[in-house]
Amino acid sequence: MARREQASRGRDDRAGSLWLQPESKKRDPLTRERIVGAALELLDAHGAAALTVRRLAEQLGVAPATLYGYVRTKEDVLDLALDAVYAEVRIGEEYEDWSAEVAELLHAWRNALLRHPWSATVLGRPQLGPHMLAREERLYALLAAGGLTAPELQDAAYALSNYVIGSLLMQVAWQQQDESVRHAAAGHIAERSEAYPTLAAHRGTPDADWDRSFTNGLRSLLGGIAPD
Repeated sequence: MARREQASRGRDDRAGSLWLQPESKKRDPLTRERIVGAALELLDAHGAAALTVRRLAEQLGVAPATLYGYVRTKEDVLDLALDAVYAEVRIGEEYEDWSAEVAELLHAWRNALLRHPWSATVLGRPQLGPHMLAREERLYALLAAGGLTAPELQDAAYALSNYVIGSLLMQVAWQQQDESVRHAAAGHIAERSEAYPTLAAHRGTPDADWDRSFTNGLRSLLGGIAPD
């Protein structure tokens, strides 16, 4: 019943559906670029939970009804904003050293997401935007250039993508904790070093070098992915 009602209204409110619809051809000062720019400002300042179409309309200085001519739901706005984040990922063109270029691509992807920490909360949505697909195409092309074929190629792409996303989620969640909580967690392990000697010796501090850990972990992953 719900699907029939949705179809009768001519709209699809699901995440990702934006990319399956034709872009609005309206001709007035409100453009998709302006909408995305305002959405990024709101998201960077307040996070995804605070975003609403009404609040975005206020940011743009238009009535909500005007904005609904371009984006129908909050999900549309998030799809556009997330793809704009992917647009910040530099994509090279040459395959001189496929593993080094994979590392460069994944570092660029991680850095773009870290510049917009709210993105960590919406990465589970369908990602069909052109910039996201261009990044994924580049990753698959580099792995193919390194000699991988299906199904190993897809498995490697999943492993690398999950590594970037997992490290991002951990870093953002940890850094959003109050500093006193982070130090209390480290102290909890240190005070119980007899029970957890390896953790106490090697787990690191609340001010861990996230960049170093990401780089070293990625190097280990790529070393295991290289075909025999």
